[in-house]
Amino acid sequence: MNSSQQPYVPGLGDRMARGERMRGSKLSELKIWWREIDRVSLGLILALMAIGTAAVAAGSPASARRLSTAAEKLDDLHFYWIHLRWQFVGLIVMFGASALSRDNARRVGVVLAGAMFVALMLVPLIGYEVNGAKRWIRFGLGFQPSEFLKPGFAIAMAWIMSWRLRDPNLPVLAIVTVLMGMIAGLLMLQPDFGSTVLYGGVWFVLVMLSGVSAKRIGGIVGAGVVAVTLTYLLYDNARHRIDSFLSGGSEFDQVGLAQKTLLGGGWTGTGFWLGLKKMSLPEAHTDYIFSVIGEEFGLLICALVVVLYLALIARVLVRLADEENLFALLASAGLVTQIGGQAFINILVNLQLFPSKGMTLPLVSYGGSSTIAICLGVGLLLALTRRNPFLTRETPGLRAILMERGLGERSFADRGWTDKEKGA
Repeated sequence: MNSSQQPYVPGLGDRMARGERMRGSKLSELKIWWREIDRVSLGLILALMAIGTAAVAAGSPASARRLSTAAEKLDDLHFYWIHLRWQFVGLIVMFGASALSRDNARRVGVVLAGAMFVALMLVPLIGYEVNGAKRWIRFGLGFQPSEFLKPGFAIAMAWIMSWRLRDPNLPVLAIVTVLMGMIAGLLMLQPDFGSTVLYGGVWFVLVMLSGVSAKRIGGIVGAGVVAVTLTYLLYDNARHRIDSFLSGGSEFDQVGLAQKTLLGGGWTGTGFWLGLKKMSLPEAHTDYIFSVIGEEFGLLICALVVVLYLALIARVLVRLADEENLFALLASAGLVTQIGGQAFINILVNLQLFPSKGMTLPLVSYGGSSTIAICLGVGLLLALTRRNPFLTRETPGLRAILMERGLGERSFADRGWTDKEKGA
């Protein structure tokens, strides 16, 4: 027998063939993902995360020295090394979520919303306090349910609102309004007025996009004004922050220090690790990281960060312009509203144009659970905006549908739409 001939092993050929098919299948799935993913949005997200990596390295010494004690001295890059680990986990979560189908992205979002809503109810009972607010809960690791609820909230609200396509008589507006009210109440118990405003903004955008009449929108705006007025009268922390903002604050309060730090580097910045004003900032690596970017990298880089957020929002909206799936449109719009809204609230606070909210800069600020939650949100956004570039569209565009009163005087059944086309 030829010594070079391999011995016969029963079933080996079948197993090798199956292994080749599995490898071929995974490679094929990866090619499909790369073809369908919005690579422009992905590039913008990765660019913001890269800027965040450099910014946390710049802001870490200020926070590390501020939090060091006689018993424990933190290394200047303490928060930077931790941030790298969380970013790595966040990237895995983001790419994993972006590979989901729309149906699976919807299921993940709805389950996440339900689980985090229950966790939010447990915060007043078993939560623990950080920086004067009880927002955290611990199951092995500590996390903020309100952070993980954000992506789930947008998707769950969009899913409920898409029920109108099946039956225009369903009281979807009442359902989402009650849920929004319950979430707002739980957030204010912590208290967390900033997140309440952000959730309210996402809810309002989804309500407008769902085809609600102008009369109802006017009523919603009026109710919002009443809610903010009551918050000012009944919520001491919000009243103090608003009063401080309206009176111009002082040069020693957080927002005043943030603005001075932001402008301290001029157009081109002082240079990496050469900023001095950042050393007086509280939470330089989280809430006020935009000011650190301004001092050390310059106002030009701050402008670049703003442009990247605007480009991401615009890109998603362009992607949704011809979207025919109502659920995908609403969910994607809600997710990008949440990310963009949080970013610009943070930036306006650093510019002393908005009362202090204690809100991080998404994809840029240091964070543990918040980084994972934001990466999950953008991953689900990428999944929902995936599109086959070779797919032909024969169904009418959603913009034409939304122009019809009450989402269509003709029923969608008359159009012959399938459940999938309806976003069911």
